Amino acid sequence: MQFDFKKFTWIGGPVEGNEVLFIGGATPHKSMRDVVVMSDAVKCGDSGTTSTGYYIPKLMNELCGAKFQIVTGYNSGAEMDLAVQRGETQCRATSVAGYTGFGAFKDWRQTGSARVLVQTGRKRDAKLPDVPTVYQLMDDFKTPEAGRRLATVLLSPGEFGWPMVAPPCVPADRVKALRAAFTKAMADGEFIAEAKKRQLELDPSSGEALALVAKEVMAQPAAVIKRMKKLLEN
Repeated sequence: MQFDFKKFTWIGGPVEGNEVLFIGGATPHKSMRDVVVMSDAVKCGDSGTTSTGYYIPKLMNELCGAKFQIVTGYNSGAEMDLAVQRGETQCRATSVAGYTGFGAFKDWRQTGSARVLVQTGRKRDAKLPDVPTVYQLMDDFKTPEAGRRLATVLLSPGEFGWPMVAPPCVPADRVKALRAAFTKAMADGEFIAEAKKRQLELDPSSGEALALVAKEVMAQPAAVIKRMKKLLEN
């Protein structure tokens, strides 16, 4: 990278972009602990090696001792869903918004055709109150500090979501004005009504909060970065 990530000016984000890892309802696995203690590997479908569908299952292997096996090569989410229905695979990762929306997953949720094992946010999403977060599972499985740091780095894209960012070295008074304008826009009644009309979620993060996440992500020792690179290898 030819830039310093820590020096960007964070204005705010309208919503986080967290993920879930779900498993087909026909499997005997009711929780992440079942995946850990049962002997058979659980196959997760994904398109390639650069998406959340690839590294979230691998991260759970690292943090909890799970036995996920990633099967790549699917061309779309629809193909991955069909693979779960056919029993070719048993699980896959997708966004919280996608899973809790109004598409095919609505039927899956109502019929019990899928169960969510984990969600990636630091707090439970209001639409998934019974699903543990990665951070809660790390507490349950007593994940060492190095693993927690690894999770912080790999899951940070979900915390950032789709942020508004300005270049480095923006004068402080302009940063203050931009952040105030963002906060005001997120609270505007007409804006909120339009978001609801389009079925878009809003759960804003302040620029100050995003700046803290950026600082935390980048303040990692070389050993954590090396472990992350190894996890993302094919």
